[in-house]
Amino acid sequence: MKALAIDSAATKIYIAAKNEDKTVTLTLDIGMKQSQALLPAIDSVLQKVDMQSKELDYTVLCKGPGSFTGLRLGFAAVKAIELAYGIPVYGISTLDTYAHPFEKLPYTLISVMDAKKDHFFACVIENNKKILEDGEYNIDTICNAANGKIFVCGPDAPVFIERAKNLNRELYTIQTQPSTTDSLFVLAERCIEKKEPPLKDFDGPTYLRASEAEEALLKK
Repeated sequence: MKALAIDSAATKIYIAAKNEDKTVTLTLDIGMKQSQALLPAIDSVLQKVDMQSKELDYTVLCKGPGSFTGLRLGFAAVKAIELAYGIPVYGISTLDTYAHPFEKLPYTLISVMDAKKDHFFACVIENNKKILEDGEYNIDTICNAANGKIFVCGPDAPVFIERAKNLNRELYTIQTQPSTTDSLFVLAERCIEKKEPPLKDFDGPTYLRASEAEEALLKK
């Protein structure tokens, strides 16, 4: 299939284009300039696989949780392609994307992102079923939901394990996480095979936490 994948949920942005058996991936790690570089980066990866936006079968992105700014950037980019050419957009949970490469391991999976304030965005998966849904939790809540040996995945897995070391749980991870865009392609095509609908026009990011501005309003 011909597809574009974007992971803009964390500090780095990953963009990949796939034209059947050819795939090109680009990483942006340039801070505030990422907003200016995203669209040229999309054009670049498409060109490198000899493809134009109008030829895409679908686009897919991490829909959250994650960075407010990063998720908005990703959604704006794929929604523009959808509006211009009618290309369907599939949104995949960021935590599901992190967990996907490890789904066949004989461990309980904890997929995490550091949410700061001594919390993590996380889910817990056992035998390919979520036993703790995507949410913002403290470490105790996450670990108490998991059974047996635990594999922690996601870019903040080492941080999670370091903070959880006093709980005396069997926690494992790897230092280098697999490509998220590869997982996005696989998970989107699973959705297509199952005839699951793409995102609707009004669907947006899943933040799981109010923004600082929203929190300020709630306090008034």
